[in-house]
Amino acid sequence: MASLKDVKSKIGGVKKTAQITSAMNMVAASKLRGAQSKMEQFRPYAAKFNQAMGNLSSGMDSGQFPLMEARPVNTVELVVVTSDRGLCGSFNSNIITSAERLIKQLQTEGKKVSLVCIGKKAIGKMKKTGLVRKQYADLMGSFQMFNARAIAQDVAENFLLGHSDQVQMIYGEFTSVAVQKPKTVPLLPIQPATTEAAPVAASAGDYLYEPSPDQIMEVLQPLYLNVMVYSSMLEVAAGENAARMTSMDNATKACKDMIHSLTLVYNKARQSSITAELMDIVGGAEALKG
Repeated sequence: MASLKDVKSKIGGVKKTAQITSAMNMVAASKLRGAQSKMEQFRPYAAKFNQAMGNLSSGMDSGQFPLMEARPVNTVELVVVTSDRGLCGSFNSNIITSAERLIKQLQTEGKKVSLVCIGKKAIGKMKKTGLVRKQYADLMGSFQMFNARAIAQDVAENFLLGHSDQVQMIYGEFTSVAVQKPKTVPLLPIQPATTEAAPVAASAGDYLYEPSPDQIMEVLQPLYLNVMVYSSMLEVAAGENAARMTSMDNATKACKDMIHSLTLVYNKARQSSITAELMDIVGGAEALKG
């Protein structure tokens, strides 16, 4: 059995760990409020932007604009968005696993794959594959729209140069504080709205555009990419803090359980020590009587 000093030292160490995890839980909860607020405020804008893009593109050919050009898919570029920091449970590993699964599927189909990694966790894991074309680290802590614009411009330029035939984006979608799931969405080429969405647009009324829809699309398409990238980064920022808050809360509970178990061990060791001392005293007294 461990000595009293060793057990007491372990209890002290676990208590300090519990204090750290509890503090990290509160910090994550504080950051989550800000990140979730930004994400929820941006979601209606992104949804309305997508609706406008769908309404504009519904009557256009897929090859009418360079960013809408559908061509045989030989090379696929994946934009993988994770956090820069860890200690958030399986949040990042789920995104990376989803990306690895998609890479394997595409390579099995005979397609070449290149990667654009956003976040240190994606960079650290994916650079081993040798497929990373561009990486963006130290952004997820304090990113702005201009960061998303730079990423979107780089991806669009690579597509226009013909170095990629299709672009997909993988990130962690924030569903709730307890649920964040990896999501894969197509980014390029920008596809016209499907015929199923046409009745919805028609029921909302006909739109008159000034200037012409073609001129508006030339401006909106790059903005659409900015919105898509920025939206995914907001989702990951909120999901990261939610996952970290849950993970640190579980760690704090585990520390408390460990302290309880070690306290029982300490009490048993202390009782054994006291019993042994009493037996020595009684044995010595009996020896003196004899």
